[in-house]
Amino acid sequence: MLNKLSSMAYGSFGVSSKALVFCRPCYGSIRDLPFSLRTSTIGHCGCVGAIAAPRNVVKPRKEESSRDFSGARKSNKDKSMPWKKMDANEFGIQRSMIPDSTRMVLNKLKKKGFQVYLVGGCVRDLILDRIPKDFDVITTAELKEVRKVFPSCQIVGRRFPICHVYVDDIIIEVSSFSTSARTGKAPNKNLRKPAGCNERDYIRWKNCLQRDFTVNGLMFDPSENVVYDYIGGVEDLRNSKVRTVSAAKLSFVEDTARILRAIRIAARLGFSLTKDVAISVKELSSSLLRLDPSRIRMEINYMLAYGSAEASLRLLWRFGLMEILLPIQASYLVSQGFRRRDGRSNMLLSLFRNLDRLVAPDRPCHEFLCIPQSIG
Repeated sequence: MLNKLSSMAYGSFGVSSKALVFCRPCYGSIRDLPFSLRTSTIGHCGCVGAIAAPRNVVKPRKEESSRDFSGARKSNKDKSMPWKKMDANEFGIQRSMIPDSTRMVLNKLKKKGFQVYLVGGCVRDLILDRIPKDFDVITTAELKEVRKVFPSCQIVGRRFPICHVYVDDIIIEVSSFSTSARTGKAPNKNLRKPAGCNERDYIRWKNCLQRDFTVNGLMFDPSENVVYDYIGGVEDLRNSKVRTVSAAKLSFVEDTARILRAIRIAARLGFSLTKDVAISVKELSSSLLRLDPSRIRMEINYMLAYGSAEASLRLLWRFGLMEILLPIQASYLVSQGFRRRDGRSNMLLSLFRNLDRLVAPDRPCHEFLCIPQSIG
């Protein structure tokens, strides 16, 4: 059914020196099938699988790891985050990984003279050699200019307006630097524009400071094949850490839903929370009750329907969030004598483990299959 699976750390950067052999028809569907699993091979049962060549996904650039854009080396006393401008080829990112629908949006805006980037979780997942759930675009164009390029698109959202660009039956979310600057929080006044950076760098940097987690604060310019990291996102990817851009407690007070996103990211990638994030999740867990039920339902759906349900449930239980969000399921774990860091399984976790094998970020199940109807 499944050829011998070489050892691989869940959430690590690449694979071991031994090849990974999968038999997809027998195995069902492999969650977050890496883009590198493309070469055909034959499983023991005779059906076609795929083999991945070893690859070190995240490789630091020694010559730029401690330099800013001006080329000046940072002193040890300078605690500001070193800026990084990296060749996407170093991470194995190829333009073919970007769906045709997203590339069409990027190309049309670029031809109109606007700067355009992929941003957020999709860049993170491309670096990790994972399939992104979706691809978010940010541009220097105003939203009304985006609508001129794509007349059928819709501007949605009041607090943080974005454009929904429709390509066949796919929705591409396009945001604007100018809108983000008006609606987002102001950068820390103590942070100064570094010497040697140009205006484009400064615009990108300010936008990254408004993001929730460092691993979501990466930008990718497909036309130049460059990844921009202004807040240490690559370093946290390398260390498998979920870290807030601002102080964790302040970040979660500003947006309580970030607590659930921290759990979701950690569960999906197999990452751990930094100490301040873990403490703040526990201290502010009761604030989740103030979230709109529809928002809670959406976040729970993202946790359970996209291939990391079991890991999400374990983290919700570990940090005491399951009692707040899923009290019936929490009662079941209590009845089973389940400890907070219990590594055992049970019927509930087994059900969601099997669900994880059937879905993926680009192939989720319907929320009615995984979310209790009591939510929302």
